[in-house]
Amino acid sequence: MSLVTLENALSKIGKESYGIGAFNVANMEMVMGAIKAAEELKSPIILQVAEGRLRYSPLHLIGPAMIAAAKAASIPVVVHLDHGFSMEVIAQALELGFSSVMFDGSAYVLEKNIDMTNEVKKMAKKYGASVEAEIGKVGGSEGDYKSVEMLITSVADAKTFYENTQVDALAIAIGTAHGHYKEQPKLQFKRLEEITQIIDCPLVLHGGSGLTPDDFKNCIQHKIKKVNIATASFENIAHKVGEVAKRSKNNTFFQYLDAVLEATYENVKNHILIFGSQNKG
Repeated sequence: MSLVTLENALSKIGKESYGIGAFNVANMEMVMGAIKAAEELKSPIILQVAEGRLRYSPLHLIGPAMIAAAKAASIPVVVHLDHGFSMEVIAQALELGFSSVMFDGSAYVLEKNIDMTNEVKKMAKKYGASVEAEIGKVGGSEGDYKSVEMLITSVADAKTFYENTQVDALAIAIGTAHGHYKEQPKLQFKRLEEITQIIDCPLVLHGGSGLTPDDFKNCIQHKIKKVNIATASFENIAHKVGEVAKRSKNNTFFQYLDAVLEATYENVKNHILIFGSQNKG
């Protein structure tokens, strides 16, 4: 199946009730672990890296590994730039061969967000790539960027934005947050329903790590089609690596790499089963 666009992957869902997991990766072992889980479960998958993490995973190094893995995979794989803020990084991702990019203009007023998103759409069109955008603000912190306060997406703003951009996917804020939750999130399903009634666009849930399986399933039933997972993977890796370190003081470098791969595989497999995308690839 190999490398596909975000628009292609999400359009295959149609009226079925499942979501596709978008898993942030930071090195080759995470890429390998994520693909291993998706192939085992015959699930489509989205591999992504956020601009805020590029200090740890430079795009010119991690990008080609993600693309090579996608092209060799037996299932559909989207290679996506998550939370792209700068035109330079978005352009670099497209030039490398990413099949999808996200422009996060949520910090701007609506009109500027629309204008800049349309500029990104023009850039992406030259490469046949998809575009995700964001309306409202998902709380917490993405990568090395400063934490922001949550701003639930306005129905009117979502309508105006989509009518003027026709993006391939739209990230909305309904009560989730990036990183760790200080308290159990209160998801705004009524707002989600209101938005799905007025725009016909695949919706994206950011800040998925920390939600319960029922939270995810409710979101998917309310037409969320792309679900982002980052923190859960990174935390599982830290835990697994810590377990290896405790077992022996004579571990090899490669035992730690195996732990990274296995921890990613476990977390991705678990979420694919929750999202219901197994056997959809």
